[in-house]
Amino acid sequence: MKGKIALVTGGSRGLGKDAALKLAEKGFDIIITYQTKEEFAQQVVKEIQDLGRKAFAIALDLSKTSGFEAFVDKVKQILNDQFNGDLLDALVNNAGIGINAPFAEATEEQLDAMTNIHFKGPYFLTQKLLPLLNDGSSVVNTSSGLARFSFAGYSAYGAMKAAIDSLSRYQALELGSRKIRVNSVAPGAIATDFGGGATRDNEEFAQFLSSQTALGRVGMPDDIGRVVAFLCSEDSKWINAQRIEVSGGFKI
Repeated sequence: MKGKIALVTGGSRGLGKDAALKLAEKGFDIIITYQTKEEFAQQVVKEIQDLGRKAFAIALDLSKTSGFEAFVDKVKQILNDQFNGDLLDALVNNAGIGINAPFAEATEEQLDAMTNIHFKGPYFLTQKLLPLLNDGSSVVNTSSGLARFSFAGYSAYGAMKAAIDSLSRYQALELGSRKIRVNSVAPGAIATDFGGGATRDNEEFAQFLSSQTALGRVGMPDDIGRVVAFLCSEDSKWINAQRIEVSGGFKI
């Protein structure tokens, strides 16, 4: 069965991996990106192929916009060679890293890293990919609960994610003429290796987070991937320019 095609950045691990798998379960063929761990990316490719969908992995350093044109050319090549020139139906801007640094000690280098990876990168990558996006496609930008509530040490990260929420609304406005929907998904604390794996590996910290959450637990990748897949599908065709927090009711 011919499926739609989704591109997921940072799809080799964590939330991106789960989003890619959930999209495959909904009938999407998948292109994922990875930065350094090609073996992890190829394992995700295999898992997607085992679900009966096509899958491909491409290296991408989101912090370096100078490499975006070559990356887009590789995506175009895959679309031409494997999909007869079909276009992308969904783009999930997921790739990112976490830096925990007190505001009084944060460096310009750290702020630049957060800006390049979490704002400048998704901004210009989406711009470069516009010719490869179908009219009527869906863009999902990964925000964070930290754009609404605050934890010490995450001023740069949280500020960039707030910027992503704002960018998503502007993109939805300006791309609406092409019927392209843009929304942001804001995960709460999720048990992955993100940020050193504190939520996943520190039981005391996880219990604290659970105590602050209405549903009484921390999130799992599956909690986020399903929402991303929903927003990329026709099931959400009238949802646009929205920030959807997926945190189980953290600090309501």
